[in-house]
Amino acid sequence: MEPRMDRTCTAFAGTKMVASGDVLQVALKVKKYLKDDGKENVLIFDDVTSAQVELDLRGTVEAVTKRFESLLEPEDKKAGPGRPKLGVVSKEVTLLPQHWEWLALQPGGASVTLRKLIEEAKKKNFAKDQIRQAQDAVYKFMHAMAGDLPNYEEALRAMYANDSKKFKKMIGDWPKDFQEHILKVGREVF
Repeated sequence: MEPRMDRTCTAFAGTKMVASGDVLQVALKVKKYLKDDGKENVLIFDDVTSAQVELDLRGTVEAVTKRFESLLEPEDKKAGPGRPKLGVVSKEVTLLPQHWEWLALQPGGASVTLRKLIEEAKKKNFAKDQIRQAQDAVYKFMHAMAGDLPNYEEALRAMYANDSKKFKKMIGDWPKDFQEHILKVGREVF
């Protein structure tokens, strides 16, 4: 996954956390680690989703810094359909004919009605969505980094059962950096 410049990430070499912070900070620390100690592969994870992040570390420190700083600069986007100045993006939605008929009868039309329905659903499901997203992030990290550690499956079952006491017990013998990262990523769960 390409790094999101508005998020933080964490890098691991084996069981050791080697960097955590914004993308540029992590890139520079990982580059230094690989130059000085780099005998192990480094995996970098987005701190919100636990998706693995690919960082282009080629070249000098200055080249890496310049490359990541350029990603922070706003880019000039071509105007497309919708209202780009408002951040509106036009995409396709597929619905059954009766849904289109109902939307056509709503005040403001289909787009306004769909936006209202989405905002209402986001508010209604906010807490559940946060827990589910945190569980997904914990699962992705554990799957990538801890899949062959003792009590892996029991820990996952405890997490999905919302049994934080049992979960913490199941990961209690895991490397401390793993435990700390899992609890940070899964703070909405635990």
